[in-house]
Amino acid sequence: MIKFALRCSEGHVFESWFQSGTAFEGLQSRKLLTCPVCGDSAIEKALMTPVVAKPTQPAPENRREKSPELPEKLQRLRAEIEANSDYVGERFTSEARAMYLGEVPDRPIHGEARLEDAKALIAEGLPVLPLPFIPTRKTN
Repeated sequence: MIKFALRCSEGHVFESWFQSGTAFEGLQSRKLLTCPVCGDSAIEKALMTPVVAKPTQPAPENRREKSPELPEKLQRLRAEIEANSDYVGERFTSEARAMYLGEVPDRPIHGEARLEDAKALIAEGLPVLPLPFIPTRKTN
């Protein structure tokens, strides 16, 4: 069974249940539906909002406590990466690929890559990972 919001050509809005969407269309095409207010048989579906069932039980609480040291740990990680690797910016994809192919000497780098480019590097077997921060050069 399905419930539709309906409207007649006079603008009256009402609801009705049908066995299926096909059943509604069959009754509508044969003009067997009528408005309960005015009797009009020119009936069409009206805009309706979906009914979303409420959860039967409350969602579980997030029991993991946030680490108060996390911002400090991320800052230390950022400082170490920036001190021990070269920032190559938007050239990251081409630099990483060139190192992987042996075209340039290996060295630690970090930079920026579009999601599609990062996925392509991973698919090619390059050992790349996203960093959990924005490079210092990109912050205001």
